[in-house]
Amino acid sequence: MAKKISLFCCNSCGYETQKWLGRCPGCSEWNTLEEVNFAPARRKAAKKIGTSAVVALNEVQSAAEERFITSIGEFDRVLGGGMVSGSVVLLGGDPGIGKSTLLLQAAACLAGKRKVFYASGEESLHQLKMRAGRLDIREVFQVAAITELEVLLETTRSVKPAVLIVDSVQSVYCSEIDSVPGSVSQVREVTGELVRLAKEQNIAVFLVGHVTKEGTMAGPRLLEHMVDCVLYLEGDRYHSFRILRGVKNRYGSTNEIGVFVMESEGLIEVANPSHLFMTQNRKQAPGAVITASMEGTRPLLVEIQSLVAPTSYPTPRRTSTGIDLNRVALVLAVLEKHAGISFFGLDTFVNVVGGVRLFEPAADLALALSLTSSLKGKSLNGDTVVVGEVGLTGEIRPVSRIRQRLNEAVKLGFKRLILPEANRVELKTGSKECRGLQLVGAENIKEAIGVAFLKG
Repeated sequence: MAKKISLFCCNSCGYETQKWLGRCPGCSEWNTLEEVNFAPARRKAAKKIGTSAVVALNEVQSAAEERFITSIGEFDRVLGGGMVSGSVVLLGGDPGIGKSTLLLQAAACLAGKRKVFYASGEESLHQLKMRAGRLDIREVFQVAAITELEVLLETTRSVKPAVLIVDSVQSVYCSEIDSVPGSVSQVREVTGELVRLAKEQNIAVFLVGHVTKEGTMAGPRLLEHMVDCVLYLEGDRYHSFRILRGVKNRYGSTNEIGVFVMESEGLIEVANPSHLFMTQNRKQAPGAVITASMEGTRPLLVEIQSLVAPTSYPTPRRTSTGIDLNRVALVLAVLEKHAGISFFGLDTFVNVVGGVRLFEPAADLALALSLTSSLKGKSLNGDTVVVGEVGLTGEIRPVSRIRQRLNEAVKLGFKRLILPEANRVELKTGSKECRGLQLVGAENIKEAIGVAFLKG
């Protein structure tokens, strides 16, 4: 009988050690190591093999990628144009966010073109049928309620599907490993076998991964290095909007997002997300500024709102949702140093409408004007869009893809664009591409504040 091995594995990052530690060396989190006992898998005797064939890179034959189009435009966009045959996609998100709903809708769209096998480890077939009824899904595809890995592999080989959906990877267990389903060792073994199956049988595999609030169960972060594509479905479960974001994709860009709205009939894709991320009232209140952000190849107009108010506490509060708090602190420091605007003794609250997260520095100028607008009680013209990166010396640095941002502003009826002077020189005012949009350039933060509040 094989001797059991005892290891301590981190629930957060998957770090392994032979002794217990209070703090994980991998992710620096406290009390995340748990003991895992398992017997090593019996391995067949290794056969004698020769060296692997080595060829020059230019001699490798290029093979065209076979993609499965789900007909859900936002989903296909994030995947890079569709699902690639033989790849493994991990879809993560909080419980109840809509992961199973999205994949069930994708299975229904693919069922008419490819053979689809939906393996549910958390819901019974009766529950799966009820969900399909609520979503008004009438397409026919193969389903099964399976939790044992060996049964799942054999069933998949017998069904021979083109697309396999496993919901969820935490519910499937390997009988040869002595640990509970969802543990670090179980999830890693199950994912490894499914990845091997996908490559051998050329099957497109979707895996659902849960992220619990406590972080006690092995989540998608442990599996990111094993799969080809990692997607996160984000949003507040108590609101209707959902954002599908790619964080890893070997077959496409990782900067794309897909926008959905959760309705009674399922996830409905949003064709024009800019309307969702802006308030309908164009007569803006103090503290509200519209900026044009690039998410992959898509320009999005989003609204940044700020609230500056006196504090009753010794230390003012600094709160930010949708923008990195360190970025907010940097902009506050630049405003005080180079524009003479002090926020001493004032609470500052920043929010990006619609739950969007802004990462690119092109939103710095809009953030600075939003804070200034709330502090002074003056609003910008409701037909104004602001774009620009703020440097530490107070200069307004140019941004990339200015023409795509400009076109989105024109399409939604905006009349004025405040942008870096270098970008204004790049664009020709009055040209056909501006289509009546007034371009206002600024070289530094003080100049930008001066021109921003001119009602014209």
